[in-house]
Amino acid sequence: MPIEIPKDKWPGSVRQVVLGATAAEGGTRTSKVVVGGETCMPFMHFEGAIPNRPVVALEIRDRRPDDWSPLLVKTWENVIDDPAAWAKAAEEVGADAIQLTLSLTDSAGQPMSPETAVATVKAVLQASGLPLIVFGPGQSEVDNLLLVAVAEATKGERLALGICEDKNYRTIVATAMANDHVITARSPMDVNLAKQLNILISDMGLPLDRVIMDPTTGALGYGIEYGYSVMERLRLAALQGDAMTQLPMLVTPGYEAWKTKESKVGEGVPESWGDWLQRAINWETMTAIALLEAGANILVLRHPESLKQVEAAIQDLMTAPDMVSV
Repeated sequence: MPIEIPKDKWPGSVRQVVLGATAAEGGTRTSKVVVGGETCMPFMHFEGAIPNRPVVALEIRDRRPDDWSPLLVKTWENVIDDPAAWAKAAEEVGADAIQLTLSLTDSAGQPMSPETAVATVKAVLQASGLPLIVFGPGQSEVDNLLLVAVAEATKGERLALGICEDKNYRTIVATAMANDHVITARSPMDVNLAKQLNILISDMGLPLDRVIMDPTTGALGYGIEYGYSVMERLRLAALQGDAMTQLPMLVTPGYEAWKTKESKVGEGVPESWGDWLQRAINWETMTAIALLEAGANILVLRHPESLKQVEAAIQDLMTAPDMVSV
């Protein structure tokens, strides 16, 4: 006799957020993505609905990165000095979206100007029709300066703007509201801090269907357990009906995995670590798949092979048969 599997029924759900706007919607994107909408824990199809598959974005930079692994530099060597060509290449290898990170300085070592940032973003938008996520360099004052200019110059494209955190959320939220964009709300690995930032953003009047949480995380072997736990608790709170946690989540496993020694260093390491490139790709892939299971809706990766493997995992997880009995 089959044994029925106990099923949870959740009163809450995750909000849906749309990235990108087509020509009919006032933008220029040839595609857009919808994330969120879940009424169950990740890939528990037999308990609820998962209307939108997780999205995989590839990270590009506005210029050749100074701190990336030589493996990544070699992979993107033909396009790494041209963000527009890099965006086009990322689309060609199968990315669902592009995540552009702006630098503190330009290639000549001068402070990045708003004009240069805007020109770069426009070139990327012209080269690729994918939805675009734009991150500032991570210093609040510079992020404000660059992202306000970018938001105003791309009104209606429905970009996702970051980094929006407790130090600068007022400026980023205001420019997103004025120019029809989405924001990524980044907080340290803490459920209460993530929720508090969402409350502050909501109090400014930005609809929560234009907010994506970035709870931050660690890489495999470097704090992923804590990040996983925080994301899982955020998703449980959302499904239990907490409106201020009912937002899709974006994480950056590419950034986290490729700064680890195992991915970044190929010399002076134990022979038992195996092939450097395969090890690095595995580190990024396993980090990303673990975060999928924690509830990530958008994963930002760096290597095209990692993207391929993660997309295959998503396909399997989204087409898993409903297991209502054993």
